[in-house]
Amino acid sequence: MINLSSTISIPVVVAGALGKMGSQVVKTIVAANDCQLVGAIDTSKNKEGIDIGLELGLKEQEINITADFEGCLCQVSQLSAESGPAILVDFTHPRAAYEHTRISIAYGVYPVIGTTGLIPEQLVSLVELSKKASIGGALIPNFSIGMVLLQQAAAAAARFYDFAELTELHHNYKIDAPSGTCIKTAELIEELDKSFNLQEVDEYESLAGCRGGKRESGLRIHSVRLPGLMAHQQVIFGAPGETYTLRHDTISRSAYMPGVMLAIRKVRKLQSLVYGLERLL
Repeated sequence: MINLSSTISIPVVVAGALGKMGSQVVKTIVAANDCQLVGAIDTSKNKEGIDIGLELGLKEQEINITADFEGCLCQVSQLSAESGPAILVDFTHPRAAYEHTRISIAYGVYPVIGTTGLIPEQLVSLVELSKKASIGGALIPNFSIGMVLLQQAAAAAARFYDFAELTELHHNYKIDAPSGTCIKTAELIEELDKSFNLQEVDEYESLAGCRGGKRESGLRIHSVRLPGLMAHQQVIFGAPGETYTLRHDTISRSAYMPGVMLAIRKVRKLQSLVYGLERLL
C-alpha cells in the first residue's frame, strides 16, 4: 500500500511513465515540494516491478512500475482522505486515452490528459460523465504557455483576416495527424463563426492532399513529420499586400512542465472536464 508523507501533498499517478513525456513528468513530480508520486503505469516489456526512480536515474522512490492501469487507479483511489483525491497524468496512446479517462473518473481520480487524438464525440461523452460524477479533469492538447499565447493571438487576428492556413510540424514518431494542438488552434479561430479562404479560382490538385486538409470553416491544416523536429506550429494569415505569421517552436519537453504542474494544482477545484490549458489560466 502506498504511504503518503506526513506533509499533505497532492498524490499523482503517471501513465506512460517511461515515455518521453511521462518520464519528464515523473521527474518533475519527484522534484516538486507539493506533490507526491504514488503510481507509475507503463506497458514497456520487462519493466514490471522495477522501481520507477531507479529506472529513470533518480533515487529509489518505492513506487514500482505496473502495467495494471485499473488496478493502480483502484489502489490510489483509496489513499488517505487527508491528502484529497489523487490525480492521473496520462501520456499514453490515442487509442487508450478515452478509456483511461473514463476509468479515472469512475474511481474518483482527477484526470489530466496530455494524450491527443480523441474525437469530438468522445470529448462530449467525457464532459457529461465528469459532470455526473462531479469530478474535475483537464484534456490538454498542449501544455506550453507559449502555445496558449499563440492560440489566443491567432483567435484575435482572425477577426481581421479572411484567409488563413495552419501548419504543424512534429517528429516522425507522432501517430495522429493533424495534431490535437493544431485542431484546438483551428477551433479557437472558428469561434468567430466566419468562413475562411473563399476560393478565388477553380483550384485543383495534381497531387492529392498537397493543399492540406480542409475544415468546414475553410481553414486548411498541413502536417509535416520528420526526424529532427519536436513540436512546431505556425498560423499564416494573408490579406492584400501583407501576411501575418504566428509561430511557436518547442525546443525541449521541459517547456511543457509548468503547464503540467498548473493543471495538477488546479484540476481538483473543477467540477467537470475542461478542454485546453487556457481554461485553467
